[in-house]
Amino acid sequence: MRIAIGSDHAGFMLKEHLKELLAGGGHDVADLGTLSEEPVDYPPICAAVAREVAAGRAERGIVLGGSGQGEQIAANKVHGVRAALCNDLYTARYSRLHNDANVLSIGARVVGVALADDIVRTWFSTEFEAGRHVARVDQITAIEKEECP
Repeated sequence: MRIAIGSDHAGFMLKEHLKELLAGGGHDVADLGTLSEEPVDYPPICAAVAREVAAGRAERGIVLGGSGQGEQIAANKVHGVRAALCNDLYTARYSRLHNDANVLSIGARVVGVALADDIVRTWFSTEFEAGRHVARVDQITAIEKEECP
């Protein structure tokens, strides 16, 4: 699977770690920045990750920051992206199972490395359940198209 990943300075170290985890799992990882712990604004980086997913150049994306909240918000501004903030295993599983999330956001100052590994493994191994959830995801897409033609 091709995965786009990006972080701000707060998420940099976790990003570097997750790149190794993902590559070790056979994934093709595209790092869209940042490249150090020097302070940087996260919105352009998260938008770049989201655009890769929305355009089909990456199957999924990961955005990382201090809390993950702003990163999720920025990624969700891109049409076709359903970014989910998952700082625990329950939200990681259900963001995929019920919402077909295609971008994962994690707070590097909230989640330790071992839990982040488990969140990523859970998120990537959980398939969209479809069924009754398809109509709901379609409704989200319709709202997006209506609000942002």
